[in-house]
Amino acid sequence: MSVKRVRYYLFLRDILALSLTAFGGPQAFLAMLLERMVKQRNYITEEDLWELNALCNMLPGPSSTQLVSAIGFRVGGPNLAYLALLVWIIPASLLMTGAAALIYFLKENTPGALNFAKFIQPMAIGFIIFAAQKTISKMIQTTEAMVLVLISTFISFFYSSPYVFPVLLIIGGLSTSIKYKKQPKIEKEEPLVIQWANFYLWGGVLILAALLGAATQYQPVILFENFYRNGSLIFGGGQVLVPYLYTEFVDFKHFLSSEEFLTGYAISQGVPGPTFSFSSYVGAFSMKEFGFIGFLTGGLIAAAGIFLPGIFMIFFVIRFWDQLKKYRPVRAALEGINAVSCGMLIAAAYLLFEPLEANLLNIFMILGTYCLLQFTKISSPLIILGGILLGIAVNHFI
Repeated sequence: MSVKRVRYYLFLRDILALSLTAFGGPQAFLAMLLERMVKQRNYITEEDLWELNALCNMLPGPSSTQLVSAIGFRVGGPNLAYLALLVWIIPASLLMTGAAALIYFLKENTPGALNFAKFIQPMAIGFIIFAAQKTISKMIQTTEAMVLVLISTFISFFYSSPYVFPVLLIIGGLSTSIKYKKQPKIEKEEPLVIQWANFYLWGGVLILAALLGAATQYQPVILFENFYRNGSLIFGGGQVLVPYLYTEFVDFKHFLSSEEFLTGYAISQGVPGPTFSFSSYVGAFSMKEFGFIGFLTGGLIAAAGIFLPGIFMIFFVIRFWDQLKKYRPVRAALEGINAVSCGMLIAAAYLLFEPLEANLLNIFMILGTYCLLQFTKISSPLIILGGILLGIAVNHFI
């Protein structure tokens, strides 16, 4: 076996290890990447890692998955990048698909069995509030951005349609791109050269899926289009995914209930790997009427739909990123896009709380979860496990 093949094999083995052990969100994941990919294996330099991470955060789609694929692209080209993508997403996606099937089975066949989740539903809102606070503190630095957060929150709360979100993102980006003169100038040594193949692939799949869904009304095709469209519009990581999926699949299409959605989101916080794997749970539930095959098909379709757009985009942009980032309007637009995403996240916390009973216990669990995340070093999986055990204990003794 050649040295190159051995290196590729080791790279994929490292990605598999990360997919099974990467708990704790993007910050912990970045620390693990730095340790394993840079310091231990020397696949890329630390400077390359931070630059690729910044690029992935600027694109729509799952930033951690894009980062894994981008590193694979740098190490071994497109083929290794696609293999790395599969190794990274499959374990978490299968776990969340299985969780959907289990939750549905318990709910249908064992009345009261879901009482174990009575606390993790409000806890899920605590996770979202914590994510919103962290995201805002990191991304919102100006008064203009905070105004955009408030406007986006208001509109997302009162007009929670999946078609409102892309319009808000475009308006947010345009509103701050006009301040490009505040961005420092960077000398452009050569003209911008763009290879459009992956962009055409991204757009072609989006249009084809929409046309096929409208023409056939075949649920798997419609489901793929729904997730592909959402994956094409989401900036800001997995936490921003929540308002999109809740609006589309709970409020708009009623494929699953608010209780089922919150239970799945809470469980996803205890699963290693990409946070976008929560989509597999939603996709599996969306095809529950087709039985076991429906759960498996829905979970895999959701994973393909939500992850593919971001991968097409990272492969498109990475080839000319070094030139593109020198344009000031591009960097200025990101402030508005990030601000609108933060507003959507705040609205999601409100929308998810609405169906819950507004009692002291639920409020205590929301605040308690937030405080544990904010003021302790207890990991997310342990917090979720504690909530499940507490629900079991209360259900047993009451």
